Amino acid sequence: MFNIDLTVKNTAFPLSVQRKTSEDAEAVYQLVLAAMRSGTPDIIELKCEGKTEKKIAVRASEISGVQVSQKDGAAAAGRTPGFFTATVE
Repeated sequence: MFNIDLTVKNTAFPLSVQRKTSEDAEAVYQLVLAAMRSGTPDIIELKCEGKTEKKIAVRASEISGVQVSQKDGAAAAGRTPGFFTATVE
């Protein structure tokens, strides 16, 4: 399962939906990226494949970041979810 997390301006927590395949997750990522680049206040509606009753709608102009991560593999590989990992030695 793949998570697509959207960071929205002036919102403390990300919005997320899930896709079952990496191809579907990449398609959603590209859709959101194209909407962010357009700069128009269009609304993006996304449905979750993990929780079928979950739907989100957000203005493209309010999205400040998008991230794709593999739900079950990220923690097992020792990577923390997020846009970057900082380590102090």
